[in-house]
Amino acid sequence: MCIALIGGMDRLGKHYLEEAQRAGMTLQFFSTSETNIASKLKKADAMVIFTNKVSHRVKIEAMQVAKAKDIPVFMHHACGICTFRNCLECLKQGH
Repeated sequence: MCIALIGGMDRLGKHYLEEAQRAGMTLQFFSTSETNIASKLKKADAMVIFTNKVSHRVKIEAMQVAKAKDIPVFMHHACGICTFRNCLECLKQGH
């Protein structure tokens, strides 16, 4: 399963990746605004958006892709490792 993480802190990128690997998932991490992010998100099986660390434009673009491709989205204001770990647990349990 491929998870797209949008937002978050660069310095925690390594830890986000470790948590995803521990859960048996691959991770696409987008901490900054990227050109043509929509095409990169289409391959994701689920999205986690940390709303305090992402621009409104990127959030809207991600939500449009998620709606069009029927991709589940978890949105949280906090961007810590525990929050990300909880999202992964929900995905593993099928919520």
